[in-house]
Amino acid sequence: MPAATVELRSHKWMVLSNTTLGMLAAAINSSILLISLPAVFRGIGLKALDPGNINYLLWAIIGYMIATAVLVVAFGRLGDQFGRARMYNLGFLVFTVASVALGLLPGQGDFAASWLVTVRIVQGIGGALLMANSTALITDAFPESERGFALGINVVAAIGGQFAGLLIGGLLADTNWRLVFWINVPFGVAGTIWSYLKLHDTPDRRRHTIDWAGNVTFGIGLVAILTAITYGLQPYGHETMAWTSPKVLILFAVGILSLIAFVLIEARAAKPMLDLKLFRIPAFAWGNVANLASGIARGGLQFMLIVWLQGIWLPLHGYSFEETPLWSAVFMLPLTIGFLIAGPLSGYLSDRFGEVPFAVGGMAAGAVSFVALMLLPADFSYTVFAALLFLNGFGSGLFVAPNSTQIMNSVPSAERGQASGVRATTTNAGQVLSIGLFFSLMLVGLAESLPHAMENGLLAQQVPAAIAHQVANLPPVASLFAAFLGYNPMGELIPADVLAAMPAANVATLTGHEFFPGLMAAPFKHGLLFAFTFSALLYLLAAFASWRGGASDRTPAPAGEPNYAN
Repeated sequence: MPAATVELRSHKWMVLSNTTLGMLAAAINSSILLISLPAVFRGIGLKALDPGNINYLLWAIIGYMIATAVLVVAFGRLGDQFGRARMYNLGFLVFTVASVALGLLPGQGDFAASWLVTVRIVQGIGGALLMANSTALITDAFPESERGFALGINVVAAIGGQFAGLLIGGLLADTNWRLVFWINVPFGVAGTIWSYLKLHDTPDRRRHTIDWAGNVTFGIGLVAILTAITYGLQPYGHETMAWTSPKVLILFAVGILSLIAFVLIEARAAKPMLDLKLFRIPAFAWGNVANLASGIARGGLQFMLIVWLQGIWLPLHGYSFEETPLWSAVFMLPLTIGFLIAGPLSGYLSDRFGEVPFAVGGMAAGAVSFVALMLLPADFSYTVFAALLFLNGFGSGLFVAPNSTQIMNSVPSAERGQASGVRATTTNAGQVLSIGLFFSLMLVGLAESLPHAMENGLLAQQVPAAIAHQVANLPPVASLFAAFLGYNPMGELIPADVLAAMPAANVATLTGHEFFPGLMAAPFKHGLLFAFTFSALLYLLAAFASWRGGASDRTPAPAGEPNYAN
């Protein structure tokens, strides 16, 4: 066998292994704080549920996601221009340096929280460089007949890492909260050195000037809209959420106007940041619609399962609230297992039989699982629950590799960086949108019935009337975050001096395993019906879009130009 052929085969597997490591690290960090934030906030001396700290809490979770969602398209385009390996390697370096800075997080209180949020956003910049260029590097390295399998492994690492982050965060936070950040450093150092030594660029990239106007308007537009979603979830005056506040409305207006300006600029730019003509390619356009719809539904599933397990099911089965973050990740393992089995398998099979049957079938199976999950009682049988989680994970795993292959195969080699960036943007934006959407659904449901039920329950346990009224009328986001982050809700929401003055039996009931889950069960199930119905419809939309994109005539495009087929 010629030496050049051996080197080429060796190079493609090296590209796959390094980019999979990079995607896994970036994805784990998008979810690792969901479980470990209580330990981190205790470590820096802040009470997470205090009204003044909710902003830090939200930004610590969402800031990383916003940074990756906003920047992946621009960084993918920079990869097309200046080299995908160069941009990817820089991403590993930025990500690793930020991980060290987080591990060394200094001080206490507001300063430490601001440091956490800021450096998490910087870490997100590194993650965006990794996400934007990894898929393009794999598509460059592998022939079309093997791309489905390679992309399947890479995308499974990206999405499976989000679920793995929950488990890793829970395990490490129980030991030392700083380990949540230090865990990235050895992998980051090894990955950075490895990528700089071994990854190299293909010679077909295009050199031209940066589209500053497009980058700025796109960045402002997406940041404004995603920031509006973040602030919209917070209380405003006497309102449960701030969707009608001037700040949120102004941010939405700025975001929409900026994105309109972006479209107008890109339509006229000689060398745009995002070539809008790519959306004339049916497989590319429909593939991204499917990816966005499935991303919103997956993010909503993760959120709803965490609240369901931590706020209701685990306490009812004897687990302390402090234990629930770790055990919720353990009990969600069937979802991850299904995903990890189906992802590479569907990638391998789609290389031989086409993408459409697996993408459509996966989304249809996922929709069925959503319908079955919403029919379960709040205190379900775990065997049935685990089987439905496995079905959902298996269906999602069947979808991701064919979807990525459909998108990446539809564009010419010179445009793979921006195509990879658009695909990553729809994935990451779907996560942030899902948090805004599903948080809102739950907060509306809780606001309707939780205050009255909570006040009656507190009064029955001899809580003073004024305190019972005050606690029951706290913003529902406090109760939701308590369940989401593994705090003992009544222990956090009722003032400590009030609990100290009450009979021990009443305190034991209020802070025990049944009082808060009993309050949450009915409004949660009400919200769950809306949430999972919407998720099922999103999966059916993704199935239709996958069929529509795959049914289109996709004649291979010349190497230099996209195939703008109608």
